Amino acid sequence: MTHFLVTDDNPDGYKLEDMLRIIRKDIFMRTTKILEDERPEAQSVLDNNVKVLSLLSEAIGIAEDSTGILQKSFGPSRSGQPRIGV
Repeated sequence: MTHFLVTDDNPDGYKLEDMLRIIRKDIFMRTTKILEDERPEAQSVLDNNVKVLSLLSEAIGIAEDSTGILQKSFGPSRSGQPRIGV
């Protein structure tokens, strides 16, 4: 059972891409707070966050692609019945 994503047991959960957007926004907001910090440690964290933000953006695109495939092939998700799998 998942805690955050939409499932039969959790119909009010998030789509993967929506959850990733929330995480990306949080990281972005935290990153803006260290932009002016010139210490090497802060700059390393800033660089890492920029990389993570890029990877999250890529993951969002992949998740959106999967959602599009499912919607195109099987229509909207119906509570209680998976579109693919068991």
